[in-house]
Amino acid sequence: MPFRDRYTGLVNRYRDHLPVNDDTRIIGLGEGNTPLIRLKNIPRTLGKDVDIYVKYEGLNPTGSFKDRGMTMAVTHAVDEGSNAVICASTGNTSASAAAYAARAGITAFVLIPEGKIAMGKLAQAMMYGAVIMQIRGNFDQGMELVKQVAETAPVTIVNSVNPYRLQGQKTAAFEIIEELGRAPDYHCLPVGNAGNITAHWIGYSECAATSGKEVTRACNFCSGQCRFAGAVTGSRPVMVGYQASGSAPFLRGGPVEDPDTVATAIRIGNPQSWQQAWTVQEESGGWFDELEDSEILQAQKLLSEKEGIFCEPASAASIGGAMRDIRNGRIPEGSTVVCTLTGNGLKDPDTAIDQCRDARMVTIDAELTSVKKAILDEM
Repeated sequence: MPFRDRYTGLVNRYRDHLPVNDDTRIIGLGEGNTPLIRLKNIPRTLGKDVDIYVKYEGLNPTGSFKDRGMTMAVTHAVDEGSNAVICASTGNTSASAAAYAARAGITAFVLIPEGKIAMGKLAQAMMYGAVIMQIRGNFDQGMELVKQVAETAPVTIVNSVNPYRLQGQKTAAFEIIEELGRAPDYHCLPVGNAGNITAHWIGYSECAATSGKEVTRACNFCSGQCRFAGAVTGSRPVMVGYQASGSAPFLRGGPVEDPDTVATAIRIGNPQSWQQAWTVQEESGGWFDELEDSEILQAQKLLSEKEGIFCEPASAASIGGAMRDIRNGRIPEGSTVVCTLTGNGLKDPDTAIDQCRDARMVTIDAELTSVKKAILDEM
């Protein structure tokens, strides 16, 4: 009896809205159900009347939003009889794919750019037992290799080109609406491969659609995997995507050949969900914008110091961009804003430590008088 209502993961929670059936073996790790945290201190610094929430996806099992999609992608792969999955990754996807493959008892092959992956993410892929292939190239080159390999090798791609990934990731929108009681006015996300902004729009659109009508045609995003159709009757947010200036194909109007940014999770020059993301921007009335690395890191540190929330650099693009657009009035006063924090700060400890070289740290003797003196000196 005590375990009847135990949370077991997003697939079981949203089973009626996902492409699974009663016989499907669910590969899950309790993903989803992440906190939606209302910011208290940062809004005061803006001098604007706005409500800002962060959806902290860094508290998923492997520390990033990728787990939402991976539970569905690996569940479907196993259901189809696959014994191996493959992905290209800047880090988070490799960690998630490796974990869910381990859970399923199958093999994960991950291609990562040599020397361009945060150590926390590499450690995860190694510990989960993935077969790791470091390529002398970037994510975009890895992605093309993965697609070519999957045409002939008996492996299932679990990057966001897999429509089941987006089906899992759309559930973040469900959770936000459940907590707020409605969709936010604006939803801000970091954009790399652009699958996540696409998935959120799918989720918001399904929630806004007339319920009770089974899908009879393919939608624009997910090859007919949606479970709802009908006229849109509810509200949907304005979707805003932020990229790093050194890796901003949506701002450049086309692929960036050699993307470069400290925000490794969005160091992607040729997004796989390019057209879908443009559709989201157009349908929602939103926009794309860019931030310099210095702005991203400043937002990461501010969020930690003012709110006690530690996210990885790429995640901070959402809050950094939102703060700027609130200040300049592009996001008007009176708005409710949700910013997705895609990954945990512990994914990239080296970058965090580099920002804290002036941290208040003293070395003292292990005695009471020394501790007291150190406290008094800092007060």
